[in-house]
Amino acid sequence: MSVPSHLAGQKLGHYRILAQIGAGGMGVVYRARDERLYRDVALKVLPPRALADENARKRFRKEALNLSKLSDPNIAHVYDFDTQNGIDFLVMEYVDGVTLAEKIAKVALHENEVLSLGEQIARALEDVHERGIVHRDLKPGNIMVTTKGQVKLLDFGLARLLRANETDATESITEMHQAAGTLPYMAPEQLLGAWSDFRSDIYAAGAVLYEMATGHRPFETKLSTALADEIIHGPPASPRQAKPDLSTGLEYIILKCLEKEPENRYQSARDLDVDLRRLRTPTTAPVAMPAARARTRLRRIVTATGITVVSVLALLFGLNVGRWRERGLGRRPSIHSIAVLPLVNFSLDPEQEYFADGMTEELISDLAKIRALRVISRTSAMQYKKAHKSLPKIAEELNVDAVVEGTVARSGDRVRITAQLIQAENDKNLWAQSYDRDLRDVLALQSEVAQSIAHAIQITLTPQEQARLEDTRPVNPEAHEAYLKGRYYWNKRTPEGVLLS
Repeated sequence: MSVPSHLAGQKLGHYRILAQIGAGGMGVVYRARDERLYRDVALKVLPPRALADENARKRFRKEALNLSKLSDPNIAHVYDFDTQNGIDFLVMEYVDGVTLAEKIAKVALHENEVLSLGEQIARALEDVHERGIVHRDLKPGNIMVTTKGQVKLLDFGLARLLRANETDATESITEMHQAAGTLPYMAPEQLLGAWSDFRSDIYAAGAVLYEMATGHRPFETKLSTALADEIIHGPPASPRQAKPDLSTGLEYIILKCLEKEPENRYQSARDLDVDLRRLRTPTTAPVAMPAARARTRLRRIVTATGITVVSVLALLFGLNVGRWRERGLGRRPSIHSIAVLPLVNFSLDPEQEYFADGMTEELISDLAKIRALRVISRTSAMQYKKAHKSLPKIAEELNVDAVVEGTVARSGDRVRITAQLIQAENDKNLWAQSYDRDLRDVLALQSEVAQSIAHAIQITLTPQEQARLEDTRPVNPEAHEAYLKGRYYWNKRTPEGVLLS
């Protein structure tokens, strides 16, 4: 059954259709009235045959339930999913505002507004990524801006869900991009059909920032095949060429998001948010005094305290107080203690939380084999799961020199771990790497991560430690999964957890 082109005045369930407010590849959107809760909602009618059968509807309903749990203020909330008379529809929060596409088509945005909207987009992505959801179709048309300047992200997961139900192998490139994403905002790995994760959303966020800041897309070739080739192989034009008054800081952020290789982009939406926030609220420098007066005062200070200052600096350097000696010599401060924060579950299934916790515990165990390194216990580290604290603050509370944070994504018989090492005293990223392996090689993967971290912090492994870390073997995925699940429920220390383990 085809969807009526105009449903105004009709009812779907207990929702009365008021007016059509939008349309796109993912369906037609109406403003509707919830006659039970007496509120206006946005009702998205999915394309005909988007959900081929009842099993597809069950999968979509399950995903809608996961999306309904998102609570970030910058995400349009999902309320309901239902079917009536062969029409599948999703019910969402009604947002009174305009799409970002409409907003940037009418007026150029000032840099402060770009930063403000960009921060909100990054915070919304951080929330959904922590729940293992990837947008895959982030673009100005899927971003609403309210009359008060608040961002509301739309259509999380719809592109992937609808794409998963298509079976026509002869689709055109245009049809493919409509189903899997929107071509100008797709990351190179998406176009190549490779594994795409949260960093594909980071790329799309960079494309959105580029367009907000310059009024142009990073790549604007009209022919879709040529555009795809440019995205995969060509460098984007410098944003400052299009907007000379753009700050170098914002240009750096945008181009980092648009890196071809996912490993070279921001490794989390949180990192992107931090840089945007720092750029929008820089430390205010003190007002400079007149030059002549400053020179006179400086001469007096140097004359009166020169010897004392030199003596104190020499003492600090000699005693290495505050690690001044390493700084003065250009060496990285020594790292003798480390904490592995709970790896974030980036699998599409929230039920895989036990797998992420298990990977965290096993990485801690591998690092603990290095005697020159003090590794914080699992019990101490796990209390920071989903904690909204800065990494330097966590490091201070745990009394460590550095922290490891990262993500785990499991899909079928593959597992992907992304990890980064952060120096505590200055929140500096010392090392970051992604690993993609078969589940049977998961122990070797963890050992490789541990050895890479040891190399990054310049710890020389003894032959015995090297041998212990390399002593790995393939595992039976089912048995390993059962072990991790048992540990997960046992660590809950609840009667239910003990029974499940």
